[in-house]
Amino acid sequence: MARTRKILKRQQTVSRIGATASSQEKTKHTIFIADSRRMLEVADSSVHLVVTSPPYYNAPYDYKDYFASYEAFLSLMQDSAQEMKRILQDGRMACINCDDMLVDGEKYPIVADVTKIFMENGFKYREHIIWKKPMGYVRISRRSGVLIQNPYPMYFYPDNITESILIFQKKGEEEKRGNHFNHQSIDSKIRRLSQLDARGEYLRENWYVNVWDMTNVLPLNRIEKDVAAFPDELPYRLIKMLSFVGETVLDPFLGSGTTSKVAKELGRNSIGYEIDEKLIPVIQAKIAQRLRLKKKYPKLLEPEMLLESEKASEYELEIIKRKEVENPVTK
Repeated sequence: MARTRKILKRQQTVSRIGATASSQEKTKHTIFIADSRRMLEVADSSVHLVVTSPPYYNAPYDYKDYFASYEAFLSLMQDSAQEMKRILQDGRMACINCDDMLVDGEKYPIVADVTKIFMENGFKYREHIIWKKPMGYVRISRRSGVLIQNPYPMYFYPDNITESILIFQKKGEEEKRGNHFNHQSIDSKIRRLSQLDARGEYLRENWYVNVWDMTNVLPLNRIEKDVAAFPDELPYRLIKMLSFVGETVLDPFLGSGTTSKVAKELGRNSIGYEIDEKLIPVIQAKIAQRLRLKKKYPKLLEPEMLLESEKASEYELEIIKRKEVENPVTK
């Protein structure tokens, strides 16, 4: 057992180089209770990465009748894309978790429309990651069960167990082919601190493919009650692969605060926008949590374990309420 602990300790140190090494310095996290259509508090070209999940267009359980129309949703995406382009540095990424939505029997092409909007606003379409949830996430529903009751062609209505993660890159003033990012602009020490465990979790957890198997936030998680939150693992992968230690990650639709929590644990600063004041205590509690992710060690006695970063991350949290209190996104 002592040997098992030593192996675990060594593997944890390697796989957590971004989390443990970067936690030595205090990070800052600023949350604005305000409308992110106008991120007045954020300077031009000051953010290094955006990770967010906009409110799903009138999702039956989470956002029923939230938007007055599909055009209102697209207007929000248009305004958001313009602001993200303004605040992002050249060559940096915006990651949008979204998916097509079935509302009252009509399927809305959200992925296609969001992609078009961002490309029209000066972003390069980089990647489309499919987030696949466990098969046990959904049972046969009234929708998919139609074919069981009528086992004939043209009764096919599948249930959805995937979501999309769209990755866009801000083009520079002088666009050229290639990555559009100057890797040499990053200090060598920061590069070392930000190094990924390429032969560990990158390969072991299949980060290198465009289909990611991740468990969604389950209803049993009480801190996220009534909040449509994505799992820690989603921003964990994106923040580690698309930003460096000490940089700033922004989430314009912060919700429960998952993006800021993970940014803190990975030694990044964060900025969040949220219009619902009632979520302030949820955000505070969420950011205070430690990062815990499932890791697999096939050669150890324990096939699956939950590992926690060794040292608590020091951080400063500031929550600022802008005077406006309306919810303009639904108009």
